[in-house]
Amino acid sequence: QVDLVESGGGLVQAGGSLRLSCAASERTLSRYHIGWFRQAPGKEREFVAAISRSGVIVRYADSVKGRFTISRENAKGTAYLQMNTLEPVDTAVYYCAADSSPRVRVSEVRGEYDYWGQGTQVTVSS
Repeated sequence: QVDLVESGGGLVQAGGSLRLSCAASERTLSRYHIGWFRQAPGKEREFVAAISRSGVIVRYADSVKGRFTISRENAKGTAYLQMNTLEPVDTAVYYCAADSSPRVRVSEVRGEYDYWGQGTQVTVSS
């Protein structure tokens, strides 16, 4: 069991940047692959990015490639999502999630994540 808390959301103009943080309740973050997902009003929750336990493997949704960067600091029990060149379509609630499975690959499937944070709102104005 791990509790995840997101922070760093807010209101930003198009073209701006935000960095989201995902803090684990205890310094066991290294046990989990971490994923970021987002959900816009009236839409399904969608995959944004994921990072393996060691940080070596990363994966991004095509819509954010080249603009978002996922990273982690296991010693601090925290994962990050750096978001640059934000667009109004990026407006959503952003969630971090932890995958406790032993598989090596990182997943884009939300059902494969066991623990979720409460979400943080990101609003991009045009």
